[in-house]
Amino acid sequence: MNPPPLSFIVSDRRLWLFALSGALAVVLGFFALTGEPAIVFVSRTGYWFVLTAFILFLRALWLTFRDDLRTLRPRNLDWTSVAVVALGGIVLLVHETFGFKIVMDEIMLLGTSMSMHFDKTVLTPMRGNDIQGVFVILDGMMDKRPLFFPFLLSLLHDLTGYRPENAFLLNGLLIFVFLGMVNHVGRLLAGRRAGWLGVLLFVGLPLLSQNATGGGFELLNLVMILATLLLGARFIARRDEASLTAFCFAGLLLVQVRYESMLYLLPVALIVLWVWLGERRVVLSWPVIFAPLLLVAYPLQHRIFELRTSAWQMESRPDYTTPFAPAYFLDNLSHAANFFFADPKNQPSSLTLSILGWLALPFFLLFLAKKVRALRAETPAFAATAFFTVGFAAQFILMMCYFWGKFDDPVIRRLSLPTYLWLVLAVLAVLPQFASAVFQRVLLGVAAFGVIASGVPSMAAHAYSQEYLPGRETAWRRQFIADQLRKDYLMIDNDSVLWIAHEISATPVYQALKRRKDIVFHFRNRTFSSIFVFQRLNIDPETGHMTLREGDDLGPDYVLEPVREERLQTLTLTRISRVKEIRDGAVSLTAPDTKEPVVPKSREEIEKLRKAYLEQFVKQLP
Repeated sequence: MNPPPLSFIVSDRRLWLFALSGALAVVLGFFALTGEPAIVFVSRTGYWFVLTAFILFLRALWLTFRDDLRTLRPRNLDWTSVAVVALGGIVLLVHETFGFKIVMDEIMLLGTSMSMHFDKTVLTPMRGNDIQGVFVILDGMMDKRPLFFPFLLSLLHDLTGYRPENAFLLNGLLIFVFLGMVNHVGRLLAGRRAGWLGVLLFVGLPLLSQNATGGGFELLNLVMILATLLLGARFIARRDEASLTAFCFAGLLLVQVRYESMLYLLPVALIVLWVWLGERRVVLSWPVIFAPLLLVAYPLQHRIFELRTSAWQMESRPDYTTPFAPAYFLDNLSHAANFFFADPKNQPSSLTLSILGWLALPFFLLFLAKKVRALRAETPAFAATAFFTVGFAAQFILMMCYFWGKFDDPVIRRLSLPTYLWLVLAVLAVLPQFASAVFQRVLLGVAAFGVIASGVPSMAAHAYSQEYLPGRETAWRRQFIADQLRKDYLMIDNDSVLWIAHEISATPVYQALKRRKDIVFHFRNRTFSSIFVFQRLNIDPETGHMTLREGDDLGPDYVLEPVREERLQTLTLTRISRVKEIRDGAVSLTAPDTKEPVVPKSREEIEKLRKAYLEQFVKQLP
C-alpha cells in the first residue's frame, strides 16, 4: 500500500523544527515586544540581524557556485554580452546627474547608514554637531524604512570611509549587476539574443537611469527580486541544500529592501513546496530552519506605523482616510496608463518597453494557464518566472490599492520598476514562441531604435525631474556645502538630516525657536564660524509679495542677511541667509558684554571652570 502523498512532509523532523522556529519568530515579532521597546530593540540589534543574514547568504552563494567558479575561464565568457551590459550601464549613468532624487527616502537611508557605520545602531540622526573637528551624532530617531540598503551602504562606508556620495557609487555598481542578471535570465528563457533584448529594453527606460544615479533603494530591490528568481531557478534545477539556502536567504534579504517586498516570499514558498512535492522529499538546511528568527526585526520595525500616524504620510493627501483600499484601484489604474504610455519627455517612461511588455503580458499569462499542469516539463527559468508572476501581480495590485499609488506622480513613479521588470520578463518568456531569428533581430532593432530615438533624448533633457522641487533644492544645498571652505558652521533647516548626513552641524527651525537661549550661547562663544538659515518663499503672482513656507519662519528676533538665493521653480524663491543677530525686542542678546571678565589666578579654579564650561557647552549644543 502506497503512503499518502504528503506523508514525507509530515514525518520529516527538520520540518517540525522549521515550524517551531517560525512559530517562535511570530511570537517574538508580533506579541513579545510592543510599542517603544520594539523600536529600541530593532535600533540596537537590527544591524546584527542583517549582518548575520548577509554572511549566511554569501556563504550559501559560495557553496552553490564554487564548482562553477573553479571551472570558469575567461575564454569561456560571452564577451559580446559583457560588452552589451557594460555599454548599457554606461548609457544609463552618463545622461543623469548623480544626486538625491527622492529626498525623504534617500536622505533618511543615508542617515541610517551613517549611524550603522559609526555606531552599528539603526538610527537616523536628527541632531549632530562638529565638536573640535570631530562630528558627533547627538540624537536620532528610528526610521520606518527597511534595513538592507543602509546596511550595504554602511559596509561601503566601512571599506572606503564615510562619504554621502557612496550612495551613488553603490547604485552605480548595482546597475551593472542588474543588467548582467537581466542578460542572464533572458539567455536562460530564450537564448542569447533575448538577453541582449532585455538589456536594451531597460537601457531605454529613463526611470532606471534616474534611480541608478540616485541614492535610493529601488535598484537594490530590482536586483534582489531578480537574484531571488534566478536562485529559485537554480534550486529547481539542482534541488540540493546549498541552492535552497542561497534561494531562501536571497528572499529573506529581499524582504528587507522595500516594505511591500514581503509579497515575494509567496513565490519563494510556492517554489520550495513545488520542488518538495516533485522530489517526494523535504530538502532543508540548518540555516533555513532558523531563518525565520532573522526576520524578527521586520515586524518589530513596523510598529513605527502604530506609534507614529505620520509614518503613513496621509497628510500628503488630505482627501484620503486609509492607506489601502480597493476604491483607489480604478483611479490609480488610469494614472498608471498615463504613465506607461506618456510622452517620454514628460515622464521617465519607455513607450517601446510599455508597448512590447503590455502586448506580451496577456500572451504570457494565457501561456501559463495552458502550461500550469505541465510546468515540470518547462525549463527551470520559465518555472521560476511563472511562480514569481504571483509576486509581481500581487505587488501591482497592492500599488493600485495604495492611496498614493499614482504612477505618474514624481514621487511615486519609481514604484513602477518591479512592474517594468515583470513586463520585460513577459517579453522574454514568450519570445521562444516566435523562434524566427529574423523576428528576434527585428525586436532587437526596435529596442535599439527606442534607446536612440526616445530613451537617450529623454534622459539627456530630464525635463521630468524639474517639477520635483525638493530634489532640486537638495542639489542646490549640496552645491552650497561644496562651495564652503570650512564645515564648522551651523545650519537651521527643517530638513536637518541632509546637513547632518554631510557632517554639517544642523538643527530644525522649531528647535532654533525652542532653544533660542542655547543658540545665543553658541553665537556669543563663536562655536560656529557662521549660523545659516535655509528658507523657501512663495511668491504671489498678482502682487509679487513673498511669504515664507509654513514652518520656515524664525520670527523677528532672528535678524537675517541673505547670502544666496535662486528661483528653482516658478513662484518660489529658495534662500540661504546668515544670522547676523538675535534680539529680544529692542535688546540684542548676541552683542558682547562690555565689562572686563575676571580671570581666576588659581590653576585649579581655572580647570574647574573649564570643565564646567565644557559640560554646559555640550548640553547647549543645538
